[in-house]
Amino acid sequence: MSAHSSPRPPPSVVTPGNHDGVHLGHRALIDATRARADAKGWRALGMCFDPHPTSVLAAERAPTLLTRIPRRVELMKGAGCDEVAVLPFDEEFARTPPEVFVERVLVEVCNARGVVVGPDFHFGHRRAGNIDTLRKLGERYDFDVEVVQPVIYDGEPVSSTRIRRVLREDGDVALASRMLTRVPEGRGRVVVGDRRGRQIGFPTANLDCGPTQLPADGVYAVVARDLSEPAGGRLAGVANLGDRPTFEAGRSVEVYLFDFDGDLYGHDLRVGFVERIRGEVRFDGLDALVAQIGRDVERGRHAVAEVDKTLLRWI
Repeated sequence: MSAHSSPRPPPSVVTPGNHDGVHLGHRALIDATRARADAKGWRALGMCFDPHPTSVLAAERAPTLLTRIPRRVELMKGAGCDEVAVLPFDEEFARTPPEVFVERVLVEVCNARGVVVGPDFHFGHRRAGNIDTLRKLGERYDFDVEVVQPVIYDGEPVSSTRIRRVLREDGDVALASRMLTRVPEGRGRVVVGDRRGRQIGFPTANLDCGPTQLPADGVYAVVARDLSEPAGGRLAGVANLGDRPTFEAGRSVEVYLFDFDGDLYGHDLRVGFVERIRGEVRFDGLDALVAQIGRDVERGRHAVAEVDKTLLRWI
């Protein structure tokens, strides 16, 4: 090896893919990767792409993501990966032939001795590479391939697409939680709102949320963590997502935190959606709205108290 050569990375078992959401299906892939790595004394290496390949290849069809990359890496490591390689994806990378991807990425960068994928895995330019391609290249470069079947839940495969759909169309955060093994979440910075909630006895934190998939408009029981205060504990509350039709006040994500009295302006909150309480409704007047919020708060307290606490461990 010359003085200018990079040291060869340690051997690894790699699971490449988007892994958006790190749901039950992704966790099955990571579990298999972890088990094989432990058996051989190798690294368990996750891999994902940034941005999502569809946003480069067909931007009009690009999905709203469940997790941003830093959160995805955190979740993948928590699920069992020693490290996560995040590969920049652009048009040049998209033109990489399957053989070149295997040689330059899996072999040279990852030192892959095993690769764990799902049955629909495709790779390389125009998705020309498939499982058979991967196995043939594995014979050439001395790695084996393990295919993990999709996880079935309620009769259907678990997928990021399915989770996005049940959140977007139904607001079914309970079903999404079971497929994610954690409550679905959003993250946003607390910004100044119209302070109407404070005037009616329910002060809210107005969130400027990033581009991740939120549940359908409505009212939800939530848990939250102030990411600007790392030592802070988990908070509970209710959130309203939607257009606030009673006041025609425009779209917002507002969170009322139970028994909290503090200044959150400028702070980043992570909000986990525990239970859908109701859809968004236009009320005839302020008294009717305040009475309903009181009922929402009681139901929200009950929902947070009764939820399976394992679903909250990542908030």
